[in-house]
Amino acid sequence: MSASKPLIGISTYLERTRFGHWDVEAAVLYRGYLDCVVQAGGNPVMLPPVGAWNAETIAFLDALVIAGGADIDPGTYGAEPDERTGDPNPARDEAEFALVEAALKLDLPLLGVCRGMQVLNVALGGTLHQHVEGHNPAPAVFEHTEITVADGTALHRILGGRTTVQCHHHQSLDRIADGLRVTAQAPDGTVEAVELEGARFVVGVQSHPEQDIEDLRLFEALVDVARSKAS
Repeated sequence: MSASKPLIGISTYLERTRFGHWDVEAAVLYRGYLDCVVQAGGNPVMLPPVGAWNAETIAFLDALVIAGGADIDPGTYGAEPDERTGDPNPARDEAEFALVEAALKLDLPLLGVCRGMQVLNVALGGTLHQHVEGHNPAPAVFEHTEITVADGTALHRILGGRTTVQCHHHQSLDRIADGLRVTAQAPDGTVEAVELEGARFVVGVQSHPEQDIEDLRLFEALVDVARSKAS
């Protein structure tokens, strides 16, 4: 492992995928995550939702990203599914909860993106609003939202007091898990970021920083912390 190129694990998901002559199930990930990690100075490592993920099997990593994606099964936080909630994906839920648990056990730097922030909250005992309006304008279209960031937080040091982010979600954090601090909000009060108090670097954002290769601040902050672990 090179201290100059820390290893950044990124969760992936299984989807029916076509490439070449093949139409098969594959582990996939939006390329923006990979490009952002590389441009920020890290080496990306894709982690599929199969196998056994625990502190021992991810100890080789220097940081972890829980990627965005589909809705979490409401049963994992004790709720009945809303009619607007997507079909559950138990394998992905289980894998990502295990990855979060392992990362916290190792004090591994962690960035949760959109669904990833929701996974972090639910894994620690929080709940979700199963539907909110105004943050998901159309399929594959991102809403540009100005967020306010709390003073004295890691996110404030990275992004400043106000910034515009790209959102694409119809669920959001409801009851905040013990230990998490809300660090940013949208104008309508939607929780846009959280941090785990006492951790070296555990940040969740409701937005999609991987969509903007020109703004690497979050990924650079993650890689910087990861580099100190690697060294």
